[in-house]
Amino acid sequence: MITLKGEHIYLRALEPEDLEFIHTIENDESVWEISNTITPYSKFLIKQYLKQSHKDIFEVKQLRLVISSYDEVALGMIDLFDFDFKNSRAGVGILVKNIEDRAKGVGSEALKLLVNYSFNHLGLHQLYCNISEENDVSVKLFSNQGFKKIGLKKDWILVNGSYKNEYIFQLIKY
Repeated sequence: MITLKGEHIYLRALEPEDLEFIHTIENDESVWEISNTITPYSKFLIKQYLKQSHKDIFEVKQLRLVISSYDEVALGMIDLFDFDFKNSRAGVGILVKNIEDRAKGVGSEALKLLVNYSFNHLGLHQLYCNISEENDVSVKLFSNQGFKKIGLKKDWILVNGSYKNEYIFQLIKY
């Protein structure tokens, strides 16, 4: 699908071969705060998830894609979640796995591709994301793609015994 191909990366569907990659991401406690995870995932559960990943976004209300380089290296994941067909909106989540792959435009290009796909192929009217107030990198990433900060949720996330504030950003197709 040409829609999901960028200049340096492309977005692709999950494959059974992604088991180890997803298992590593889902069990990396350093990103549990942004994924709202509190327990590890077994390889068995991830295998079950991968078996169901072919289902349509309209059925499962989410779409998870791998951010891949053109030399077939999985760099990260990007998701649409809480897909709401009636109200024509979805949430967006993104993670570039390795620190050395960050700040090179990978996330920006992936987000741009997903926004285009969401508006032009899925017919969505709006996208939103939730970002910790302290996550300056994500604030910049989403702001640079046209998302607007529309609110602050006070004491929204409990992390290591302390509450953190979380922004909500929104992008509306006009």
